[in-house]
Parts: sequence; C-alpha cells; structure tokens
Amino acid sequence: MRERISPEPELDGDLLEQFEERGYLVLPGFLPSASLDRLEREVDLWVDSGLRQKSIDACREPQAYGTPDVLEIQLEAHGELAVHAPLMALLSEVMGPSFVFHHMHCDRRAPGAPGKGWHHDYEQVPQRGRDRIMVHALHYIRGLRPELGGLAVLPGSHREIAEKTARAHLGTRELPSETVIDELPAGSTVVIHSALFHARRSAPGATGGPRYMIDASYCQTGTRWPPVKPYWRHVLATARDLGLDRGWPDLFDERHFTEYGTTGAGATDAAAAEDGEATRGARER
Repeated sequence: MRERISPEPELDGDLLEQFEERGYLVLPGFLPSASLDRLEREVDLWVDSGLRQKSIDACREPQAYGTPDVLEIQLEAHGELAVHAPLMALLSEVMGPSFVFHHMHCDRRAPGAPGKGWHHDYEQVPQRGRDRIMVHALHYIRGLRPELGGLAVLPGSHREIAEKTARAHLGTRELPSETVIDELPAGSTVVIHSALFHARRSAPGATGGPRYMIDASYCQTGTRWPPVKPYWRHVLATARDLGLDRGWPDLFDERHFTEYGTTGAGATDAAAAEDGEATRGARER
C-alpha cells in the first residue's frame, strides 16, 4: 500500500507512538525551503567534482586512499542540516536528550538508476538486540515522485532481530505487508528506525529529473556503536572544530563508538571482537 501523508505532521504522542509501532515517520516539507537550492548545489558539487567517489574509495581501501580532503559535513548547508534544530528536537523526543551523530552521505541518482534490495542498517555485529535506538534521517531535497523511484518499508520489522541481509534474496520485489512512499514535496524527510527493513525501488525508463537524497544517521547513547567509516574520528573532530556540537555535547563525542571494524550496540569492551567485514562504508538508500 502507499503511505497517506499528513500535510503538517506534529511531534506529539500519536507521532511518537507511530514511530515505535511502525518504525518510521514521514515529514513532508520538513526542511526550510531557503536551504534547498544550497543543498542541491552542494550535492551536485559532491558528485560532479569526484568528492563522493573519493569518500567511497577511502572507505573501501583506507590504506591506499587515506582520509578524504573534504567531508560532507564540511559543506556549509550539509553541516547545518546535520544539526537542523527541528530534527534535533524530534530526535530528542525519539531517543531522549543524549544521542550521537553516526554518519552522513549524499547522492544524486539519475532517472532509471538501479534500486537497492531489502535490507536494514542497524549497526550491530552480530545482531542480538534492540535496547538502543539508531535512526536514519533520509532527506529528499527535491521530494519523491513515482518516476524517481520510491522508498518501500516493512512497518514493524524494526522489532525483528535479524541480520541486515536477511531479506536480500528478495531483491526489490513487492511484499504483501510493505508501504511505499513515493509522493513527497521538496524538502521532505523520512526518519526510519535503522533496524527497519526497506528497499529503494527503481523507475525503469523514467525521464524525470534526478533523485537527490542526503542521509544522516544518529544513535542513542548508553552503549558504544561501531562506526562505518575508517576515518570516523576525523569526521567527529571536524564537526567539533566547526562548532556544530554547540548545545549538544554528546553529538560528536568519540567515546560513544567502538574501534572501526568491531562489534557494538550492546557490546562490552571485552566482547568487542575484531571483524573486518563488520562495516564497510556508508549504506546507500
């Protein structure tokens, strides 16, 4: 089925209950319209200048490529988006007053680009519990339309204790219990519990404009989370240097993370065994 979207969602008890039960929130027009052109230009710069590819290479082969010269969070509008006040307020309601920035990435996908099969993005190796919340805020700068490809989600699946690839064999096929989100105005955001199974649908033969998306992830504190980028310390330090942590002392604090390539989200230091395949680069939505 397709999601029915309220034009002006309010952060109230019903909305929070919806997130707990269904595992996602749809926030049409959540971002200020004045920021959208700036964000679009920065995404274009990120893709067209090769900065995006450099960041991917640095995740895939860190010893060969080292730390990228420019990070997403250093782009002015992207940095502002990472700490967007209404988003911080929403996250403090969902996760409590203490949470930490996990990662950010952005992309511009051409019409008809391939989809991404069913998966979730909850960082825990092995998957063993959901005591702490991790969320992904998916910002659709120019909105979503069916000809751009939709976001399919499985409501309630964030309660399952399952590996990220448990439904990978299904590809992007339609499932009876899914909800499809493919009609959103510019500047809309979908906040999902990171353990929610979701898929990106392609729109073969589409001739519309590109699909702009910026993904920012945050984690509830109280445990140590595994990072997904080998240069994660540099990301957090850069955000602090930019003053993005003003008013949010935990937001870019390294103490909430394990070492790169170790277990997390409930792991103790003694249990944090090395696993080189645990996290390899940011996940695309």
